[in-house]
Amino acid sequence: MKSSKQQRRTSTSRFMMKLVLVALSTALIVYFMPRGDEFGYKYELNRPWNYGLLIAPTKFPILKNDSVIRQEEETTMRNFQPYYNYDRSVRDTMLNRLYTYAATEWQGENSDVYVHHIADMLDTIYQRGVMSGEDYARLKDKEHHKDIRIVKNNEAVSVPLSRVFSLRSAYDYIMVEDTSKYSRLVLRQYNINELLLPNLAYDQMKSETELDERMQNISSYNGFVQAGQKIVDRGETVTDEVYDVLRSYEKDYDRRNAIDTNIPYRSIGQTIFVLVIFVTLITYLSLFRVDYFENARNVTLLFALPVFFCVVASLMISHKVLNVFMLPCCLVPIVIRVFMDSRTAFMFHCGMVLIISLMLTSNYEFIILQLVAGMVAIQTLRELSQRSQIVRTAFIIFLVYVIFYTGYSLHHENDMKMDTWMYVCFTVNCVLLLFTYPLLWMLEKMFGFTSDVTLVELSNVHNTLLQRMTEVAPGTFQHSMQVANLSAEVANKIGAKAQLVRTGALYHDIGKMERPVFFTENQNGISPHKHLTPMKSAEVIIAHVKNGVALADKNHIPDSIKRFITTHHGLGKAKYFYITYKNEHPDEDIDEAAFTYPGPNPSTKEEAILMMCDAVEAASRSLPEYTEDSINQLVDRIIDSQVAEGFFSECSITFKDIAVAKTVLKDKLKTIYHTRISYPEMGEDYENREEK
Repeated sequence: MKSSKQQRRTSTSRFMMKLVLVALSTALIVYFMPRGDEFGYKYELNRPWNYGLLIAPTKFPILKNDSVIRQEEETTMRNFQPYYNYDRSVRDTMLNRLYTYAATEWQGENSDVYVHHIADMLDTIYQRGVMSGEDYARLKDKEHHKDIRIVKNNEAVSVPLSRVFSLRSAYDYIMVEDTSKYSRLVLRQYNINELLLPNLAYDQMKSETELDERMQNISSYNGFVQAGQKIVDRGETVTDEVYDVLRSYEKDYDRRNAIDTNIPYRSIGQTIFVLVIFVTLITYLSLFRVDYFENARNVTLLFALPVFFCVVASLMISHKVLNVFMLPCCLVPIVIRVFMDSRTAFMFHCGMVLIISLMLTSNYEFIILQLVAGMVAIQTLRELSQRSQIVRTAFIIFLVYVIFYTGYSLHHENDMKMDTWMYVCFTVNCVLLLFTYPLLWMLEKMFGFTSDVTLVELSNVHNTLLQRMTEVAPGTFQHSMQVANLSAEVANKIGAKAQLVRTGALYHDIGKMERPVFFTENQNGISPHKHLTPMKSAEVIIAHVKNGVALADKNHIPDSIKRFITTHHGLGKAKYFYITYKNEHPDEDIDEAAFTYPGPNPSTKEEAILMMCDAVEAASRSLPEYTEDSINQLVDRIIDSQVAEGFFSECSITFKDIAVAKTVLKDKLKTIYHTRISYPEMGEDYENREEK
């Protein structure tokens, strides 16, 4: 009961944090947003449009003719999805009937296996839905109704008709789903037809009522110009169609401005727009990046950067200071990518660009340029390890701005008259991007992040701590170097952070420097464990984790690296001494905690990679011979054991990733230990011929 209350409190606190975060970010941005309310366009039929790109700020109607109405009616019919009610009881009834048959009538060989298979098939079929043959044929005969709506628990879900079964297709599905394991001849003996009933019933009243409503809701206007839709662009001729749209827009504008009200509709609209974007970003974090959301520093950075840039853009536009294209918006996805991941960087970049575009008249141009530049920035700066990469990325972004803007202008202007001021803006934008490097340093100090630049610096073997390891524990240093190389290779293959896991591997065993002689790789034929009990030896071995954390704290190693020190053995045991102690005390209850590492188990892909590589590399040193079979068996045995013991149950690594890791480790160890194929021996007949 207590844990349930704690969970509710935690859930409530997280919800409140989300609410406060969204509300505060929205309030800050909307407060600084410009609120101009002017209309000054003049236009004539068949004359060029002399202004820039005109985008409809709100939705307004245009009268439509009869042919358009008929077309919309046909479209409504084609897109309509009839309702079918889902009956849960059918599945339970049929499964009960199946088990009754199994208990009373089906007692043949392998009947349990076939009953289990049929139960699985019935569960799948009834989950997807079964309708009567008449209903199914009627829907199939019509050109429309490609989808239907299935009503479950008062919730209608759109489902393709192809996923739903008729009684016939359900029977065929069971008979042919897995013919390699289950014989059709045997399945025919189980009266499967008696286990099939429709569980989808056509809801005629609801379907016809909704279709009638949709038909009645077809507007008598000739379509609508949607908010954000292009009306006309500079240089385009005002045709009859464009002229009608412009007149409709002008009348709608006059109508809205003629309303005498003190309600700040523009501010309300801005609030809703910004609020929806931030709610979308919060939803993304809740669904796909919960670890970021649970970390206060991550959330603070993710929202602080876009809010800051939106406020700066608002001030630039409101006070007409410089040009918003000078603002280095790509700095936001670069920073988020360096500290987090590409998907999150692009999501927040999109949100920021959309908010800024709301303040602009020609926002389409801004959105296109910034989104493309943001994607390029994320792609070209996936792993920041040198300052020169910032310069290269800024130059590439400048080229992207120039190329896309030139193409955009040629498309709309249809001549070579370019706005040179825009190229000046792009230059200033990319020069400001060069300040990314010092900004990253500041954010690392403020928020405790670890960038790739810092990781590269830490992985320098001339670093004081690593240099000391080469002197005090040279065997451990060589082991760490091997593990670092193996881990980085595996990380590259499965899409993990190679630089992070490489640096973590170099530091994961620094605790062994406190008592290096107690570890095999540092011994010279004499083991001090001969004079210790297995329990005392286990205590000494396990202590290298605690000692490693203490050394890391003393030398100001980042938390992200300390995680590798604490998780590279997880909650595993010092097995050699544990088994030795059990053999020496077979009848004694063993205190397993005395032989267990403090953990925790890995919580990220990178930590899981290090655990695998560390165990495999250490074990490979004790192989009696290095052959392809011995290395393959060693890698499979160790990693399969780690999976079986649940070491990776708390991290996001997949079975596919583990399989790739195995392959990489096998190939690398074969290369390291120079395994060779066995050469064939000379046959006796050939030798005799040579002697003659």
